[in-house]
Amino acid sequence: MRIADVLRNKGASVATITPETSVAGLLTELSVHNIGAMVVVSPDGLVGIVSERDVVRALHRQGGDVLTRPVSEIMTTLVATCDPSDSVDSLSALMTTNRVRHVPVMENGRLAGIVSIGDVVKTRMQELETQQEQLQAYITRG
Repeated sequence: MRIADVLRNKGASVATITPETSVAGLLTELSVHNIGAMVVVSPDGLVGIVSERDVVRALHRQGGDVLTRPVSEIMTTLVATCDPSDSVDSLSALMTTNRVRHVPVMENGRLAGIVSIGDVVKTRMQELETQQEQLQAYITRG
C-alpha cells in the first residue's frame, strides 16, 4: 500500500501553525484538533514540526515560561518527510529509524498531508483483516 492510499482513506487535511505561534497557542490547537503534532509553515512552505514531546522536553528544560515563547524555539527543523508514492513499509522504516510518530507528506515541494504512526497501524490492521478474510474464503471454498 502507498501513502497516497492512506491519505485517500484518512483525508489530506493538515493542521498547521506559524513559527510565531506561542507554545500555549500550540497546545490549544493540539487540544482543539485532538492531535499530537502540528506542521509549522511559513509563506515559503514547511519549516518544521512540533509535537507534544517537544513541549514536554521544553517545559522540563525551561519551565513554564516556555509557554509564552514561539514554537520556532522548540520545533524540529530537520523534518523527515515522505512522498505519496512511497510505500507504507518504507514509511514505517523511516519512522522507526528517525524515532518520529508524525511525517508530513510532500508532493512537488508542497504539503500534501500528514501520516501518523496511528495511521500506519490502522493500515496494517486493515491489510491483516483483508488477508485473513481471503484465507478464510480460500479454505472454505477448498
